Amino acid sequence: MRRTTRHACVVGTDEGLAADLRAAVAGEVDFTAAARALVTMDASNYRRVPAGTVAPRDADDVAAALAVCRARGVPVVPRGAGTSIGGQATGTGVVLDLTRHLHGLVSVDPEARTAVVRPGLVLGRLREAVRPYGLTFGPDPSTHSRCTLGGMIGNNACGAHSVAWGTTADNVLSLDVVTYRGERLTLGSDGRGAPAGLLDLVGRHLALLRTGYPAGLPRRISGYALDALLPERGTDVVRSFVGAEGTLGVVTEATVRLVPLPAAPVLVVLGYADETAAADAAAGLLPLGPLTVEGMAADLVGGATGLPRGGAWLFCEVDGEAAARALVRAADAVDAAVVRDPAGQRALWRIREDAAGTATRMPGGGDAWPGWEDCAVPPARLGAYLRDFRALLAEHGLRGTPYGHFGDGCVHVRIDFDLWTGKGVRDFRRFSEAVADLVVAHDGSLSGEHGDGQARAELLPRMYGDELVALFGAVKDLWDPDGGLNPGILVRPDPLDSGLRFEGLPLVGVGREAARCVGVAKCRVAGPSTGDSVMCPSFRATGEEKHSTRGRARLLHEMALGEIVTGGRRSEEVREALDLCLSCKGCRSDCPVGIDMAAYKAEFLDRHYAGPTGLLRRPRAHWTMGGLPRWLDLFGSTLNTMTRLPLAARLAGVTDTRPLPTVAPRTFGDWFADRGSVRPPDLTLWPDTFTDHLAPEAGRAAVRVLEAAGLGVTLPPGRVCCGLTYVSTGRLGAARRVMARTLDVMGEGAGEEPGPVVVLEPSCAAALRTDLPELLPDDPRAARLAARVLTFAEALERLAPDWDPPRVDREVAGQTHCHQHAVLGDAADRRLRARAGLTGDLAGGCCGLAGNFGFEPGHEEVSLACAEDQLLPALRTAAPHAELLADGFSCRTQIAHLTARKGRHLAEVLAEAVERGAGAPGAG
Repeated sequence: MRRTTRHACVVGTDEGLAADLRAAVAGEVDFTAAARALVTMDASNYRRVPAGTVAPRDADDVAAALAVCRARGVPVVPRGAGTSIGGQATGTGVVLDLTRHLHGLVSVDPEARTAVVRPGLVLGRLREAVRPYGLTFGPDPSTHSRCTLGGMIGNNACGAHSVAWGTTADNVLSLDVVTYRGERLTLGSDGRGAPAGLLDLVGRHLALLRTGYPAGLPRRISGYALDALLPERGTDVVRSFVGAEGTLGVVTEATVRLVPLPAAPVLVVLGYADETAAADAAAGLLPLGPLTVEGMAADLVGGATGLPRGGAWLFCEVDGEAAARALVRAADAVDAAVVRDPAGQRALWRIREDAAGTATRMPGGGDAWPGWEDCAVPPARLGAYLRDFRALLAEHGLRGTPYGHFGDGCVHVRIDFDLWTGKGVRDFRRFSEAVADLVVAHDGSLSGEHGDGQARAELLPRMYGDELVALFGAVKDLWDPDGGLNPGILVRPDPLDSGLRFEGLPLVGVGREAARCVGVAKCRVAGPSTGDSVMCPSFRATGEEKHSTRGRARLLHEMALGEIVTGGRRSEEVREALDLCLSCKGCRSDCPVGIDMAAYKAEFLDRHYAGPTGLLRRPRAHWTMGGLPRWLDLFGSTLNTMTRLPLAARLAGVTDTRPLPTVAPRTFGDWFADRGSVRPPDLTLWPDTFTDHLAPEAGRAAVRVLEAAGLGVTLPPGRVCCGLTYVSTGRLGAARRVMARTLDVMGEGAGEEPGPVVVLEPSCAAALRTDLPELLPDDPRAARLAARVLTFAEALERLAPDWDPPRVDREVAGQTHCHQHAVLGDAADRRLRARAGLTGDLAGGCCGLAGNFGFEPGHEEVSLACAEDQLLPALRTAAPHAELLADGFSCRTQIAHLTARKGRHLAEVLAEAVERGAGAPGAG
């Protein structure tokens, strides 16, 4: 069921077209397989293969690119962050990447409360820039940290605050656009900028425009807003253009309206018995003037904390305490929580902002997809609509988790469609048709925020009737007589069940796993990360889509299809994109759908270098750094002599820009064997490779602290290894063998109940908890050992709950290991630090060394850029006397290489305090 287009452009690398574009534009022209693969999809279910991409530098470049494409009959689609959910940010001809260069904030006028922006400017950047003036841009989709103003204009995006500040169309004053035929127009009100014939066409259809649109619907996003061209509405050409989804012209500049920030924002969370009770209540709160009325039910929020009692909740932001009290009094809620603390508000809002991703994971397993992503009904009818909608889901044997902008009657939902089989796709069509009729029966709009795209445009006649939809086509033909802008979208659309991105994809393997990426692009947040976020350090370092989690998932998806990215597991495009993946595992926790790119990278590398020729092609660092545990066991501290030899770094396949770690003269294991245990063991301390050979001081310190807490310590009876270095370099066969030997040493018998295993190195603890059972799924011993693993702080909290740590009373700086953030969590560490009087927070992000990554040639710049994201700024601003904490050996090594300071494991800091006090029993 391969989709066809109405344009005759070659879906492939047209070198003549590429050459003409390179001669015409100053920006980048990229027709490579990788560039094309990265933009075949947006955040929808659809896939369209482009001929190539152009990143224009300015409006002149946009016009020049359009001229070349027009001369060759090639369609064009403008693209921002690619988070559109209807398929409208994909194209079969040339994709204009407006994010690379056209991302500037031209000017801000605080007095007039306006800003002039370029289309590729990320909304979050605009909001940051105008915040010092006490202003913001009102529409705020949950993707505000990466969506662009151009994309918002294309889709008429809304967001949580639309009950107060309206849609994007309500906040755009003028637009500079270029049409497919090269006209440069400045759009405004009073008919300004209308193409020839548009106002005459409107004049001939006044009655239809006055009666053809549903009334009382704040979120009517579907179709063209031609009623904005009515004389009584100011003949507003700019408003009629917003929401055109790139089908009428390409925006090159916009003047937008700004609104005052609330002086004292307070979040009121109202709990209701269930979803429909919350929906029924939402419209009644609007007269109180809330800034948001967002709804979600218990089946979406999972185990989230901080919510009041109830089975569903309304998130209502108000300005000031008085407004909060009034809202709580007026709301007929089961329970309420008033959140004044900004950090607490952000934590709760994060639940809502991640919903587009978390809703793709069904309770009890399985995936859910867009396809009926958003609709809107009059707010007073929302409860009735949701009851009917839930019944329709049940009738079709489907599951979904509605949530959204309840105050505007707008509902988002991901549904567990089967989009892999012919029957499932037919069922998808039947349900889409049925739910469209349901929305229309409730006087609603098929799209309430994200636009029609390919997902809903075919159904517009059910909402508007054939006559008004035909008028949409006539308007498209006036703006774009050649049909060159985003064909198949919104007007004369492709069928909603054609061109699905799952078509032809193998049912198993990494391609299937990568297809779980729905493209919400949380990994595309540029600039320094904030808080404890980790994902995606390589994208923040390079700004390149192929170095984001989403970009890599798209390349793996295309590799599995084999149409653009050929060569399968030998693909150099995929290898190159994965080369700068630090395997930080941040996406495992930060990605709303839990994409695990570190695991995908390991599997790809394992197969990419399989076979005799693959063994020879492997980077030497995979054998040297990747086999570090083996080399250290064999040669120990004699490696120090080897690494000082001339050309040692080159022979080892590592960079000569940083020193290799020094091997300790005496291992931690030898120290412990000579010293002996002072009491019967309560736990096994894991002698990981880094602690044993490179940082035995951390192991010795941990023993002292654990014994001071009254715990007996022992070590495994033989050499153990978590296999991490083999996994991260994609040597999975070796990793499995190492892990199996470790299980033999640990004696994980089925009838035994061995004690906890305390692991000091966060990356090793994470490998034991996740990689071990995932790589040895059929060995029950793997799951048993994984369940025994505790971090140092968890061990003290669980095994010695009455122990009072020594008071250190010092500020801290440093970094939480990325694997700890992603897999283990650091709540116990925070509590232990607080009890010891270690104040302040550690930085998030990734240090950039990431095991072997920072030692491999070609990674130096990215490694440093990752450190500059959070770690190095945190160290520069730390007080001179602050304790630098970094439990990860890589983090400590990066600190030592890039600063004059030294990081320490928390165990070392506590051991020092223990020794200053009464001392640890048996300290030696």
